[in-house]
Amino acid sequence: MQADSIIECVPNFSEGRNIDIINQISQAIEGVPNVKLLNVDPGKSTNRTVITFAGHPDDVIEAAFLAIKRASELIDMRHHTGEHPRMGATDVCPLIPVSGISMAETVVYARKLSERVGRELQIPVYLYEAAASAPHRVNLADIRSGEYEGLEDKMKLPKWAPDFGPGTMNVKSGATVIGARDFLIAYNVNLNTNSVKLANEVAFDIRENGRPKRDIETGKILKNELGEVERINGICPSVKAIGWYIEEYGFTQVSMNLTNLDKTNLHEAFEACRKSSEQHGLLVTGSELVGLIPKKAILDAGTYYLKKQGRSLGVSEQELIKIAIQSLGLSSVSIFDPKQRIIEYMLDNKSNQLIDLSLRQFTELTSSENPAPGGGSVSAYIGALGAALGTMVANLSAHKKGYESQFDFFSNYAAAGQKMSTSLLQLVDADTDAFNGIISAFRLPKISIEDKKIRKKAIFNATIKAIEVPMRTIEIAASTLDLVKAMVEHGNPNSISDAAVGALCVRAAVEGAALNVKINALGIDDEVLKNEYIQKANLTVQSVQNQVNEILNIVNQKMKLD
Repeated sequence: MQADSIIECVPNFSEGRNIDIINQISQAIEGVPNVKLLNVDPGKSTNRTVITFAGHPDDVIEAAFLAIKRASELIDMRHHTGEHPRMGATDVCPLIPVSGISMAETVVYARKLSERVGRELQIPVYLYEAAASAPHRVNLADIRSGEYEGLEDKMKLPKWAPDFGPGTMNVKSGATVIGARDFLIAYNVNLNTNSVKLANEVAFDIRENGRPKRDIETGKILKNELGEVERINGICPSVKAIGWYIEEYGFTQVSMNLTNLDKTNLHEAFEACRKSSEQHGLLVTGSELVGLIPKKAILDAGTYYLKKQGRSLGVSEQELIKIAIQSLGLSSVSIFDPKQRIIEYMLDNKSNQLIDLSLRQFTELTSSENPAPGGGSVSAYIGALGAALGTMVANLSAHKKGYESQFDFFSNYAAAGQKMSTSLLQLVDADTDAFNGIISAFRLPKISIEDKKIRKKAIFNATIKAIEVPMRTIEIAASTLDLVKAMVEHGNPNSISDAAVGALCVRAAVEGAALNVKINALGIDDEVLKNEYIQKANLTVQSVQNQVNEILNIVNQKMKLD
């Protein structure tokens, strides 16, 4: 596990109506240093609130414990009603590895939290998913079967004794399920009906568990020789679903848990619901995301619908997200704000980034007396513009009349160019960060011998980073010339001058970044390493100059300017 490891925690509390109780639980989480509260999503009809927070594992399980403790004090399950299945005040509390930590390590934290909840709060705890203590406890639905009302009798069965905590019923708090799992997306698709029966028909069609097989004549559920119910599988693997009516909305939903996005993604579940609904005479009118979602899932959905529209894939991340939101109807119930619902955006603690400045602000900051942003950041930005111009020509060509047979050719180039442009934009801030790292290293104390050793090592490491960043700029910018050349040779002839300007930008970016490599390499005592960096930069500069000259010759010939 790394020092900067991050896990996410998504506890579900059996209270979605009393704002004061929800706020008190949220405040218990927010009170833990270095934990970021990402989302609080209450539901009135379900009488359930999903809270999402993240941080270092030690801090997260402290926050989770305090939230579970507060919920046990404020929520009395003897009086709880709601649409969603539940068995405790804190019904389920999954831990999810985000970065710098394995699933196995996350399981250790789940067990640590469970032991403490059982011992200090006297709440029965069951482990599930990757932390499960037995195969029959992996599935949350199996553990929760019978819900709060059937929990006391269930706990008397040896196979359902809690993993931690008392073996007898906690009548006020019920039981809690704690585990470690991959991202689970809670996702609801809206239907134009108030019939729960019809909504369940759609749910049975699409969920992996499908529906029970029935005898055609009697309608009786069929069982195999082991007494197990035979089932007709649904069309979406790793999807759990039920139909329910949401009174505050006035319509039903197919409520889903997507437990493995590699097997069924957001748009695949949505499209499956849409196709099934049509077979039952229904219409899908939108959808609702509960909690947060990984950025990739939204981008994959945007890409899917962009392809369906026959549009080039060379669009920005923001445009892909916008298309996904519109196509899935994610704002049909409440406004879907990507900054508040995409986990990577919520965890991004960076502020005042250079790439978020306006053109005027960036120019004025560059011209100020501050040494950064300097030539390295400007080189990366010029490279991003070069890639963007190549991408623009690819997009224009993809949709040009008469170029239909080459659509995939241009669309794929545009998508690649968009990625390269984005990578170069990220290097704008990375270069300034690297420069600031050198300044910080030089400011370290140098009083004792040990101080001097630490300072010298820090300066070396910071210098290497200040070389590696512009080297990355060189490599990515140089790689964009394949795109630019392809657009000059095959793209819309009315736009080849734009591609040529892109080539000039790339050349400036590479030559500028190479100067930064060289000036920082001068600070390295290791002559062999120094010469390796300088030689590599020089070779790439020469190659790029030759390629740009070739591109300009092609442009001039096509424009008959030679």
